[in-house]
Amino acid sequence: MEKYRGLSPAEFFHRNREMAGFSNPVRALYQTVRELVENALDATETHGILPEIRVEIKLDEERDNLVHVTVADNGIGIPLTEVPNVFGRVFYGSKYVIRQTRGTFGLGGKMAVLHAQITTARPIYVKSSTEEESVVHEYKLYIDIGKNIPHIVSLKLRRKGRRWHGTVVSIVTEGAWSLARRRIDEYIRRTALIAPYATIVYRTPEGEVVYERASKKLPPPPQIGKHHPRGVDIEILKTLIRSLGEDMPLKDFLRKYFEGVGEKSAVDFLTWAGFDPSTPVRSLRISDLEKLASAMKKYGKWRRPRPITLSPLGADLLKEGAKRILEPEFVEAVTRPPASYGGHPFIVEAAIAYGGKIEPQNSPLLLRFANRMPLLYDEGADVSRKIVDSIDWNIYKVKFPAPIAVITHVCSTKLPFKSVGKEAIADVPEVEKELEIAIREVARKLRLYLSRMERLHEVKRKEITIRKYIPEVSRSIAYVAGVDEKLLERKLVEILEKEIKKRGVAVNAPVPQAA
Repeated sequence: MEKYRGLSPAEFFHRNREMAGFSNPVRALYQTVRELVENALDATETHGILPEIRVEIKLDEERDNLVHVTVADNGIGIPLTEVPNVFGRVFYGSKYVIRQTRGTFGLGGKMAVLHAQITTARPIYVKSSTEEESVVHEYKLYIDIGKNIPHIVSLKLRRKGRRWHGTVVSIVTEGAWSLARRRIDEYIRRTALIAPYATIVYRTPEGEVVYERASKKLPPPPQIGKHHPRGVDIEILKTLIRSLGEDMPLKDFLRKYFEGVGEKSAVDFLTWAGFDPSTPVRSLRISDLEKLASAMKKYGKWRRPRPITLSPLGADLLKEGAKRILEPEFVEAVTRPPASYGGHPFIVEAAIAYGGKIEPQNSPLLLRFANRMPLLYDEGADVSRKIVDSIDWNIYKVKFPAPIAVITHVCSTKLPFKSVGKEAIADVPEVEKELEIAIREVARKLRLYLSRMERLHEVKRKEITIRKYIPEVSRSIAYVAGVDEKLLERKLVEILEKEIKKRGVAVNAPVPQAA
């Protein structure tokens, strides 16, 4: 007879860790660094703190395939009683609200812990303290995979000597540093691009790199929002009704618990859907909830969800980040107005950088970001790559090989990732449309710049040619007309310089790079 039993979430992802990106030693090490850095950034910028992040990677002295990864931040810290669950229980955390964050599944940090303990059998080390706490707590812990609960190895408490707050996480995991190094280096570099307000100290066996913050301006933090009517289902309705402290009329329930629903719109919808607005919510049966959820998705007069739950970087900060990392001669960025898909708000940003230290390539260098997370893997499956490849860049005066980089950023409370690994955004029509509009908008600005450079290049070329012949012309005219040769040469140069200034080219300026 077959034996039946259940799997805990921790055991399921222990068996299927490839789903979360921990498929091999290279990808696992990259994923570990990524998850810890993103948790550190969420713990700072979301709460209005200018991030100071330290990332240290060391190789184990005894075994070459073991890597020590330590990430420290100056964030809000984790309360003493919450640390074990935050790092030792899958699907536990502070991100299960309707608000833009880097992590969405509650898996990242825990998957790093799981991979570490199944490959090295060493516990994770966590040191943390909140601003209000008077002590610093240091944990060593495992995840009990069968029960999905934390197993605490040790706990130390010590009084704070200064007003420090933040979190330090150290993991010993199996990884191939020599193979993963380039990918992790690029991840940190791109993180510095999308977070120009952060100071990141990155220390590896090869040395230390410091990315000093380029701006002290933080994007406005996202607020916690409500469900939009178009994005609900029966289970969401049941959960909300169970959470009610007291019964209430259906119209008040819609108005209080759903985004963009007022008194009039609630009554209009319920009348359209065939419900009595004064019906007590707790009197609804399952069949009523099914009918209500279906009607909420079909109703066409809901207002768009407000973007209060989102925190786009902004065109100015995106340009600062591109200048900081890419060092181009031209950069332009745009932030699109808020849009929505399936009741989920989203905002698209795009930037184009050209020239400078960008290496010429046969297609645009694409730098993808989602909720300020760099996406390095699965580029070919991402909607941004699809759009960039579909554009005829000749329209925008870009002739390949060209030193051009395209930056895309999508932020949303529910990003349409293609997998749990969070590396590629699906081609949802609404997102695809906004991305194409944004990329073409900055591409038009690039075309204006390149057109101007072409004109300036032509004017400068003519100036060089004319200057070459001015001495000979002056000598010939002076001989025929009997005037002073040097005076005539100076006059001709003055006329030339006035004409050049009219055309917008500085005198003695270097020849611009040809488009």
